[in-house]
This record gives sequence, structure tokens and C-alpha cells, in this order.
Amino acid sequence: MTGAFVFAISGAVAAKQRGLDLFGICAIAFTVACGGGIIRDLCIGAIPPAGLMNWQYLVAAIAAAGMTIGLYPLVQRLNHPVLFFDALGLSLFAVTGAQKSLAFGHNAEVAVLLGITTAVGGGVLRDVLLNRVPVILEREIYASAALIGSLIIVLGNYLKWLSDDWVSIIALIICFVLRLLALRYHWNLPVYSDDEADSKLRNDHD
Repeated sequence: MTGAFVFAISGAVAAKQRGLDLFGICAIAFTVACGGGIIRDLCIGAIPPAGLMNWQYLVAAIAAAGMTIGLYPLVQRLNHPVLFFDALGLSLFAVTGAQKSLAFGHNAEVAVLLGITTAVGGGVLRDVLLNRVPVILEREIYASAALIGSLIIVLGNYLKWLSDDWVSIIALIICFVLRLLALRYHWNLPVYSDDEADSKLRNDHD
């Protein structure tokens, strides 16, 4: 619920910055908090999705939207704590997403993909609805951290070297620490600018 609440705050802040009305802010907040989990549940056949069955997710999203609207200066000052809990939410959602997929009898590939989807799906939906390039498609190490967390869950499930609880803890810690280190030291994936692409094309022609 902490992860969902913080994810909802990020959605509400983005919606407010875009000038959406009260309903729009609440809708975007709920989408970020539950969108990834709903997509996962639809893909694995867990109908109706947990995000729609559990009223606490809706309350968390509305509370986050209300806090953002009423206490916006405070929310802006909470940037670092929000990033901290966002990293925690990312890790929790990646781990639980992969676990739930495996629990429903799906293979490793599906578990990894839906672990990532659970963690980042809400943010992608937010960016699409707000007409901007999704954050995970840019330089930040975000989806990559979710990928590693999901992979650890899948490997632990197949190798059986440790108990499921220990595998979950290890996956959670590694995903969480990787995300925090990426924020702290500004780690990014490679970016290929137009100039680099044009230079490569010229070299190929030569």
C-alpha cells in the first residue's frame, strides 16, 4: 500500500502539472497506483484484478490526489522521500508481479515480463495519457532494476537453492539498492543522439 500510495502521488503531481481537473488528477493517480497490477492480472487470468477488488487501492489513490492538491508545496519538498518510496514500490511490485505470475502456472518468460509490467505499467499509462515519452524509454535505470528483481525471483523458483522467502528478500534488496544507486550516482543506459546516428551512417557509406 505504501508503494501504491507513492506511485499515486507521482501520478497526481504529473496530472496537476498538466492542469487536469480534480477527476483527471484522481484518475491518473489511480492509474499509476494500480495500472501495472491490473494489466498483469488480466494477462494471467486473475479476474477481477486485485486493484479493482480491493477498495484500499482506490482510497490510497484518492488520498494521494487530495494530498497533492491540498498540500502541493509540501509534496514538492518531499521529492527525495517520494523517490525513496517509489524505489521501494518498484521493487515490491516487480517481486510480487513475478511471484503471482509463477503462482498461476506461467513460465519464466511470462513471469519476468509481467514482473516488469507490474512495476512500471502504471507509469507508462500515466505518460501515455499525459502525452509524453514514457520515462522507462529514456535513460533512467528504472525498468532495468525491475527486470533484475524479476529475474532473481524466476531463477530462485527454478534453482530452489533458497527458500521462497529468502529469494524474495534478495530480489527486493537488489532491485531497491540498484534503483537508489542509479539515482544517487546518475547511472543511465546509453543514449544515441541524432549526431551519433548520422556519423555512423556516414561511416557506413564511406
